[in-house]
Amino acid sequence: MKSNRSRRWVLGAALLIQALSLPALAALGGDLTSVESDQLQMKGMLRTTVTAAYSVHEIQAPSGTVVREYVTPAGKVFAVAWSGPRMPDLRQTLGSYFTEYTQAPRPLRPNHTHFQVADPGFVLQSSGHMRAYSGRAYIPQLLPQNVVVTDIK
Repeated sequence: MKSNRSRRWVLGAALLIQALSLPALAALGGDLTSVESDQLQMKGMLRTTVTAAYSVHEIQAPSGTVVREYVTPAGKVFAVAWSGPRMPDLRQTLGSYFTEYTQAPRPLRPNHTHFQVADPGFVLQSSGHMRAYSGRAYIPQLLPQNVVVTDIK
């Protein structure tokens, strides 16, 4: 009897650990289904704009922060941008690229208003101060043809 209880406890603990270690809901490098997950997580309103080269899924959170996810016609999130009074949850917004963001070297004399990561496979630019944050992140290899970085805002 005690053996069954121990097994159930171990199995329950293993399931809990697995559930807690699931990847972030979305984001950069994710697919179109991640947009819906982000909207639910942010409890925001979704507005979609479609162009010939990509679509923009804009989510406005109740806090006023806006996150825009840029999606290729094939359904891949190639870029994200944000602006507003609060930083979005970058773990969610950057998805699997969050680790690259956190492991990027920080300057010796940090400028709290600007931060940049410029790797061959991941670019992030962030700036701001209290109540006025903005930034963008993108995967250069996924940029659709004829799309320039300045389109991501």
